[in-house]
Amino acid sequence: MSDQRTSSKGLRISRQQLSTRDLEVIQKVFELRLMSTRQIEAVYFDIEDYASALSAARSCRRVLAGLTRDRLLVRLDRRVGGVRAGSASYIYALGPVGHRMLETAGNRPRFREPTTTFVDHTLAVTQLVVDVTLASRVGAFEILSCQSEPRCWREFSGLGGPMFLRPDLFLALGVGDYEMRWFVEIDMGSEHLPVLLRKCHIYDAYYRSGKEQATHGVHPQVCWIMPEEKRAERLQAAIAGDLRLTKALFVTTTFEQALSTLSGGGS
Repeated sequence: MSDQRTSSKGLRISRQQLSTRDLEVIQKVFELRLMSTRQIEAVYFDIEDYASALSAARSCRRVLAGLTRDRLLVRLDRRVGGVRAGSASYIYALGPVGHRMLETAGNRPRFREPTTTFVDHTLAVTQLVVDVTLASRVGAFEILSCQSEPRCWREFSGLGGPMFLRPDLFLALGVGDYEMRWFVEIDMGSEHLPVLLRKCHIYDAYYRSGKEQATHGVHPQVCWIMPEEKRAERLQAAIAGDLRLTKALFVTTTFEQALSTLSGGGS
């Protein structure tokens, strides 16, 4: 894509040349902030549409190479699994032309390589969205709503003035005749327990504000997804022992059990 094609007219022409799938990939990377090659391949390059898994992978890499060349996406310097994993290890963010094409609000941010902590956490949230998407396709449940940051954030009035709730994800899943509504927190095991409990108190304050109930008639449960069962049990015990928290509001689970918990199968 030449520089002149970043003009408004050039962007319209370029957008018309992109496939529906190209646009969906760009939009999803924007929404989730980061996606790896394998995550994009899993969602948008179904093996059943190709002669083999290798053909699907090659098609995915070819599409991503073109979107990167045209600056619709940008590759991070860091890779998943290291350089030896090849092009399958690339991590993508929205590129400068992608920002213009999607007409994202505010000034287009100057791309800066994110920290390792940010990358790991963001890719973990993205992986949950990928897993939920794939599970919905085989009929495990229906995705009624999936909001990533910052769309899932909430502002409300607390005792000291305005307060902000910043979940990693909001999910509403249709499971049979039921709707499961969740605020999701992805824990990578790096935060101390008191830090997690402080966030639980913000959730509890939001619950007590009644704002979500007034809008939707029900308040979502809070699902903490954690790397190991012992850590999940420790947080659940700490919540149970805190007399100021509404115990039924919180559920803890592991990455392995996340889909079962979110679809009502228990933690």
